[in-house]
Amino acid sequence: MSASRDRCAGRWRCVGLALGSVLVLAPVAALAAPVKATLLVRDDDPRFERNRTERPALGHAGGPVNSALELAIRDSQLELDAAGTKLVLDTVRVASVAEARAAATKAEQAGAAALLADLPADWLLAATDAGKLPVLNLSESADRLRERDCRPRLWHLMPSERMRADALAQTLAARRWQQVLLLTGPTADDQERSATAQAAIKRYGLKLVASKPFKLSADPRERDLANPLLLTGTAGGAAYDVVWVVDGDGEFARALPYRTALPRPVVGDAGLVALAWHASFERYGAPQVSRRFSKANGRAMTGQDWSAWLAGKALAAAAVAAPRGPTAAFQKALAEVELDGSKGVAMSFRGWDGQLRQPMLLSDGQSVVATAPVDGILHPKNVLDTLGADAPEKGCKTR
Repeated sequence: MSASRDRCAGRWRCVGLALGSVLVLAPVAALAAPVKATLLVRDDDPRFERNRTERPALGHAGGPVNSALELAIRDSQLELDAAGTKLVLDTVRVASVAEARAAATKAEQAGAAALLADLPADWLLAATDAGKLPVLNLSESADRLRERDCRPRLWHLMPSERMRADALAQTLAARRWQQVLLLTGPTADDQERSATAQAAIKRYGLKLVASKPFKLSADPRERDLANPLLLTGTAGGAAYDVVWVVDGDGEFARALPYRTALPRPVVGDAGLVALAWHASFERYGAPQVSRRFSKANGRAMTGQDWSAWLAGKALAAAAVAAPRGPTAAFQKALAEVELDGSKGVAMSFRGWDGQLRQPMLLSDGQSVVATAPVDGILHPKNVLDTLGADAPEKGCKTR
């Protein structure tokens, strides 16, 4: 009996020592340094002016992306807790290229592991070049950021313009809407995007029957340039199956459907639009994501919001993979993440341009009509690489 009591006492001593070890180690885990990230946003962003947010054009931003990032962190909290780490987000407003550069430098000096940017292209490049942190692009779709102006540490959650154009062209080819009338706006950005659209039209075997400029103007001498009936008439030209409109501002495009001279569908920046996200998408858990966002913000989730939400998930995944590792380990983990963005496939970053591979949703504003890549499109490695620049077409010289 005495020996039994001794063994029992020994066991309790062992349990007591084990509990003591837990109590000693627990504060160490709790004191682990959090992973810090800094979000750079434009002060007085013109995209969020009242006249734009009250009637947002399809594909345009609906509001600040902060709340989408916060939602992603909440969604990832269980994994972060299990890894014994924490993701802390700081938001900094900048009003110029110089301020974006200075804010990026300050964030790196303060110990940030990554930058997130909802900024115009030149501001984004200035912030990226200011230090050595990885930068996640949440909203800028310009192709030049993936090509001639690419950076090794710049990662793009937002689809590129070329991805949008390829998604539309694949869809038109699948429906045999082969004859395309292209209408292009007056800005330099519209001209560049129009060239991208023409390349996609050629790539997927469509025919460009005519290309015409449009312009919204108060000058009575230019009123014909804003008249949909005149612009889409067939006098002296070939008939068309579809009208593709390139209008970054969106004012002309929104008034084009049902106003064409021929009863034809409109695609591009109105009618059927290629998007990163639309709140009406009903598969792969997407309704739950949109519902959580809408409940927290009182508005529908847009493509920019989805990109920010997925960027938050990417940061959380990297923080779990390298919770207290050196900066290089965190950057490597970020580059190698595979993400579930509720689109039905695992998504990863392309090594040759930093773009996130992802399906595109094609919507008329009421529902998701189709997705791309379309069925029947093939690729030797990953069918998602049929959207945007593939590895053999690499335009980035610094990766």
